[in-house]
Amino acid sequence: MIATWFGSGLLPWAPGTWGSLAALPFAVALAWFGGAWALSIATLLSFLVGIWASQRYADAIGRKDPGSVVIDEVAGQWLAILPIATTFWLYPVAFLAFRLFDITKPWPARNAENLPGGMGIMADDIVAGFYAGIVTWLVSVISQAAGLNLSL
Repeated sequence: MIATWFGSGLLPWAPGTWGSLAALPFAVALAWFGGAWALSIATLLSFLVGIWASQRYADAIGRKDPGSVVIDEVAGQWLAILPIATTFWLYPVAFLAFRLFDITKPWPARNAENLPGGMGIMADDIVAGFYAGIVTWLVSVISQAAGLNLSL
């Protein structure tokens, strides 16, 4: 259940996108009730637990990096949201930026996939989440400079 994020990774066609989408309501709840701190802690925990869970799942089905494992997308998506945790209207920007970087895997994300076991499953999405977080933060800064401060 952890590795597939409550089964969202088992949905047909583009399981990574489903996993990223399934991460969004949890991010909203975490940010709403605990702000960036709660989302930060949840991101770190999802990464650490994800290393273990994704490795166990991959071993159980005999594949190195199964597409149905989406806990990596959850951790990466939350990392992308973190700079704008309570600016909910920017969540779609974080989602699209994360999916772009997760799919294209710019350096060093592609290299991170070569790390062993669960770390390799998780690491490329953390890099993608970091890049998406930068883009999302820049969009936030530009929108604030343009007078569009809609954060809660």
